[in-house]
Amino acid sequence: NKIPYVFFSCSGGQRMMESSIALMQMSRTALAVNELKKKNIPFVVVLTNPTTGGVTASWAMLGDILISEPKSVIGFAGRRVIQDTVRETLPDDFQTAEYVKEHGGLDLIIERQYLNSTIGTLLSVLLKKAEAQAKQESNVTVDQSLQTAS
Repeated sequence: NKIPYVFFSCSGGQRMMESSIALMQMSRTALAVNELKKKNIPFVVVLTNPTTGGVTASWAMLGDILISEPKSVIGFAGRRVIQDTVRETLPDDFQTAEYVKEHGGLDLIIERQYLNSTIGTLLSVLLKKAEAQAKQESNVTVDQSLQTAS
């Protein structure tokens, strides 16, 4: 029994000004990701340059494993807007993949040429883990039914 894995790649930003329909879709995508989590289906997200706005605000940061390409811009609002809001000068590397990873927002930074093999390895590990869990759960069920029968 193979467990399906979902892989999304987001590229570019969804502008908040697009429409109220786009805004409403954010909650629907978050609910869809939640359904994956309920079914123990891993959700791997690859963030490319740029990943901003509504994409970052909704499903892009909900992954079980977050991967980015090097030096990708990752953020919600623009640098100038944030700087004006907090009234501080932001670091030069602010909103880069490296900065986001350093602050706990990403799991891996992988060059595009290595994405395929890296994701393959991750899915292989996750599949083996899920398979082992399924075996353990089936053993527990058998053990419990044997206890009830005796």
